[in-house]
Amino acid sequence: QKYKEYEKDVAIEEIDGLQLVKKLAKNMEEMFHKKSEAVRRLVEAAEDAYLKHEFDADLQYEYFNAVLINERDEEGNYLELGKEFILVPNDHFNNLPVNISLSDVQVPTNMYNKDPAIVNGVYWSESLNKVFVDNFDRDPSLIWQYFGSAKGFFRQYPGIKWEPDENGVIAFDCRNRKWYIQAATSPKDVVILVDVSGSMKGLRLTIAKQTVSSILDTLGDDDFFNIIAYNEELHYVEPCLNGTLVQADRANKEHFREHLDKLFAKGIGMLDIALNEAFNMLNEFNHTGQGSICSQAIMLITDGAVDTYDTIFAKYNWPDRKVRIFTYLIGREAAFADNLKWMACANKGFFTQISTLADVQENVMEYLHVLSRPKVIDQEHDVVWTEAYIDSTVSLHDKAFNLADDQGLVLMTTVAMPVFSKQNETRSKGILLGVVGTDVPVKELLKTIPKYKLGIHGYAFAITNNGYILTHPELRPLYEEGKKRRKPNYSSVDLSEVEWEDRDDVLRNAMVNRKTGKFSMEVKKTVDKGKRVLVMTNDYYYTDIKGTPFSLGVALSRGHGKYFFRGNVTVEEGLHDLEHPDVSLADEWSYCNTDLHPEHRQMTQLEAIKRYLTGKEPLLQCNFICLLSGNVIFACVLLYFRNSDKGVEVAFLGTRTGLSRINLFVGPEQLTNQDFLTAEDKENIFNADHFPLWYRRAAEQIPGSFVYSIPFSTETANKSNVVTASTAIQLLDDRKSPVVA
Repeated sequence: QKYKEYEKDVAIEEIDGLQLVKKLAKNMEEMFHKKSEAVRRLVEAAEDAYLKHEFDADLQYEYFNAVLINERDEEGNYLELGKEFILVPNDHFNNLPVNISLSDVQVPTNMYNKDPAIVNGVYWSESLNKVFVDNFDRDPSLIWQYFGSAKGFFRQYPGIKWEPDENGVIAFDCRNRKWYIQAATSPKDVVILVDVSGSMKGLRLTIAKQTVSSILDTLGDDDFFNIIAYNEELHYVEPCLNGTLVQADRANKEHFREHLDKLFAKGIGMLDIALNEAFNMLNEFNHTGQGSICSQAIMLITDGAVDTYDTIFAKYNWPDRKVRIFTYLIGREAAFADNLKWMACANKGFFTQISTLADVQENVMEYLHVLSRPKVIDQEHDVVWTEAYIDSTVSLHDKAFNLADDQGLVLMTTVAMPVFSKQNETRSKGILLGVVGTDVPVKELLKTIPKYKLGIHGYAFAITNNGYILTHPELRPLYEEGKKRRKPNYSSVDLSEVEWEDRDDVLRNAMVNRKTGKFSMEVKKTVDKGKRVLVMTNDYYYTDIKGTPFSLGVALSRGHGKYFFRGNVTVEEGLHDLEHPDVSLADEWSYCNTDLHPEHRQMTQLEAIKRYLTGKEPLLQCNFICLLSGNVIFACVLLYFRNSDKGVEVAFLGTRTGLSRINLFVGPEQLTNQDFLTAEDKENIFNADHFPLWYRRAAEQIPGSFVYSIPFSTETANKSNVVTASTAIQLLDDRKSPVVA
């Protein structure tokens, strides 16, 4: 009844879902554009630096090796390449010691860190330091920026100390990372031919299988492939997929790997049959329009070829040479090397010999640089974005960003661009220098989403061009909360696996096809970690994020989820309420952008909004209108907060804007449930993913009715004797704008 007196101070606004999703997509587009522009500046600087550099085989240059920096020998002298490198804890990197003035360089353990090619590359790429610093000054929300060289070294900013594993090894090779491979090459259709004739028995077949596995590692979600083993006959590694190519997603690649183990060597190798089959398959698949519709390649893995098979190439591949041939000679003998070299060179490919298992990785990577040649020659600086992933190869990355989740893991996407040689004498050869990139934590995207506009059960989500989730409240990459063990397919979870549609993936397909529109369906939403189910109807609004391969969707629940109330409160009144010690804000929600200036980064959202309203921080950018709407509710709650019934320990109020207030009727030490409404009690506070549990459950009941709950325990004896009572308070009829107290 008390609340009814305040209805005149409140205006109800209906949310236009399509306009909302378009505005959010625009915000994300601008944020992504800033990241890609930072990468573009690095590309220009790198290409200019290389253009001015002349290779010097005798160059002596003491660079900062990320593994050796600040290391001393027994006599106390700095090691070679390990001179003093100042590291200072930085709050933007979770107080990890970094050097924000300089980058440093990591070289894989299996490479010589003073190889002339590496020393020259490190020398000319030193000019990237000033661009790294300038990028960080322009956009203080940037985290890691880096340059991965085609020679194998990895320049990272800010500079940081790398620690070897327990065996003293740094296995990280930037050229194996998805962002590098995607940026270096175009989407491709690949047929892998594996010789399983009798001469391949033993170690050769083992090396061949490892070579195939390494090739599969270089294929991404935009690529298509198949594997054929051959002797006198053709043997599709997966018999159910004869004559076609499949998408190189994780599930398909793992499936083929399992079948590789079943291969055995016998008989005579009839390569002509295999080549005919491969060319026919690529030709037919290309005409269907289902593949990458870009590069095509045949990978031949064998211990020799008795002929050059020029008649087959003349029939299928000449003169256009649209299919590149890559030949891998297995074993130490080179008797048939000339034929394999000729086949590769006559078809715009590459030849390499793999003698041992240790040679596999380095030799397989060579084909990527060949496939990059058309992009280099045409100077196509395509911006690529990876799907969401947890980069734990560099464990420091996981620790070094203050948007890490509870497990210390950062789900991120990477924006990357290739770096080409612009020297006239090598331009026609198409030389790839490397790839530059920067990481964008997925939680950075969530900062652009006003949670208060989405409502209690509303949420935003984004997917890739392959339908994989970039961000979604139901994406759970870990097996167990609080643990670090990742699900094997966490980066390739399809939208259809979390948004179950009765019809044929209408929502998913529309978003993959980058359309703009609306879709509705009834959903069953779980709360309280899956213990309870709510049935509701969701309206989905979706559109594409321009300049990226991503599409954005917004889900709004029918009823109160589509309405927002706006209060008629002055700034002075709002500031007075915010000054109350019992008032708090959803600190994981974004009301103010505190990333723009270093002095703001340590502020909580409540501190930032208060300083903004007082005019003390004119450089802060805040949305305070939504908060003043919530202050209307506080005006009429004071009377109840001063009085309580016997046995009531705490009264609490939450608003749709994330503004909440708590009043204790007993001392803090006398509370029966010490964790309630604290940071440890994540289900019952406002956070980035959801409203409090008591809020969500009460909002789905008839206004004025109470929801009583006792915390559920899996233990045999439920020790809690606390009852939580919550109710939805409706300011206007039709349950348009519930507030929970």
